[in-house]
Amino acid sequence: MSAVTAPDRSAGAEAVAAAPAELSGAAKIFAFGVMCVGMFIALLDIQIVSASLRDIGGGLSAGADETAWVQTSYLIAEIIVIPLSGWMARVMSTRWLFCASAAGFTLTSLFCGWAWDIQSMIAFRALQGFLGGSMIPMVFTSAFAFFKGPKIVVAAATVGALSSLAPTLGPTVGGWITDNYSWHWLFFINLVPGIFVAVAVPLLVKIDKPNVSLLKGADYFGMVLMAIFLGCLEYTLEEGPRWNWFGDETILSTAWIAGITGIGFVWRSLVYANPVVDLRALKSRNFALGCFFSFVTGIGIFATIYLTPVFLGRVRGFSALEIGLAVFTTGIFQVSAIPLYTYLGRRIDLRWLMMFGLGCFTLSMWNFTPITHDWGWRELLLPQALRGFAQQFAVAPTVTLTLGGLAPDKLKLASGLFNLMRTLGGAIGIAGCGTILNDRLNLHFLRLAEHLNSTNQAMVGLLDRTTAANTVAVGGNAVLGHEMALGRLWSLTMREALTLTFSDAFLVIMGCFTVATLMVPLMRKVAPPKGPSADAH
Repeated sequence: MSAVTAPDRSAGAEAVAAAPAELSGAAKIFAFGVMCVGMFIALLDIQIVSASLRDIGGGLSAGADETAWVQTSYLIAEIIVIPLSGWMARVMSTRWLFCASAAGFTLTSLFCGWAWDIQSMIAFRALQGFLGGSMIPMVFTSAFAFFKGPKIVVAAATVGALSSLAPTLGPTVGGWITDNYSWHWLFFINLVPGIFVAVAVPLLVKIDKPNVSLLKGADYFGMVLMAIFLGCLEYTLEEGPRWNWFGDETILSTAWIAGITGIGFVWRSLVYANPVVDLRALKSRNFALGCFFSFVTGIGIFATIYLTPVFLGRVRGFSALEIGLAVFTTGIFQVSAIPLYTYLGRRIDLRWLMMFGLGCFTLSMWNFTPITHDWGWRELLLPQALRGFAQQFAVAPTVTLTLGGLAPDKLKLASGLFNLMRTLGGAIGIAGCGTILNDRLNLHFLRLAEHLNSTNQAMVGLLDRTTAANTVAVGGNAVLGHEMALGRLWSLTMREALTLTFSDAFLVIMGCFTVATLMVPLMRKVAPPKGPSADAH
């Protein structure tokens, strides 16, 4: 039987309950702000547990491998639902899908805080990511329904700031909550804003009406292929660095499944009349390039959020709160850049602002590369401040240039793909950095060890002093004192080798942003859409 069905004529006939143009300016801003709150808490929860996994594992009597799934399960579920959100919004309408998403996210947050063992926590986190993930892409498309002309620059700046600020602040907020209260409050903190969003959105956001007729003839087979593909791909990327990639049978199996179902999903999306994800939108140069830039910014945002706390924890031995405070400067400088971006965005071609932002991100990664073992918040201040400033100028214009040029009837489905690319970029970026930390560590250790011989006077002096001190400490046993000195030398060498691997990882990210910066001139200039759109949520 042919996979191609008749075109869906009802899609363009979706009725409008109350077009955004009928709302007052203040009502639009408030409604949009409420939706932004939902997106923010959904994005915040990606990284809010990252600095507190050890505390969660201790509270649930789980090992490090099991505890890692508290974050992995959320990401797998979220990455599956994001591209589905465009189709679900057309079926349920924007407000009711957003309401259901916020309500489900809030309820599962409560269950996460009540989790009684690691298995229940992983299950509730997966449900939390799946039920809450739809809020993220819907905010992007709603901006183009609520605001037109120059106002879209402000809306895009807000969405861009929140989409990169929330995961950046995750470790800070999570570390502070865990140190001052308990890990349970990492999830209970969602209850008040979640209930507020679930109640307010149906009352305020009236962009479109449900169209349940889309359930007939929907590409359910494509949905299954996409879910298996993205789920297996995310698992492979998350767990690969920890299990030696294809040396592990499970990783090898999920990689094969992801590859086969991925090819099947692409084929299905191209031949089916009404696919769940509109890959045909990639025919637009700006959209294709925008997805690439979204992918690269995902690498930069999530990989650096991953690297900095890991460095501060493993090399410096910082607590969760100390890690959070050390990375907090990124968020401060990103927020401070919003007014400047808004001012310039109305006067300067957004392509050049994006090029400036990507270039600043490149420079930020360059400033990370001289990292040493004694770096703390002072040394991290400049590169992190530059990264926060760059994120605002890199993300916000990408949203406008990519989604602003699409026809209203394409915007919903394409937005899911655009947001998927950012999340996927983050997953690949974290996996790549994890692989670099694993593979390059041994290389740097062996290179440093080559210089640790009797001709190295600094090493000989360190061993003599440490042996003498340890000999006294253990009651005059010189042999034991010497063994302890050698152990100290090994620890110092491993610390320096680990620090060098972090420098390598930042250098690779810098290379990605260098390529992205050079590709910006390929984008076409996009004029902000004029006239209201019933379906461009």
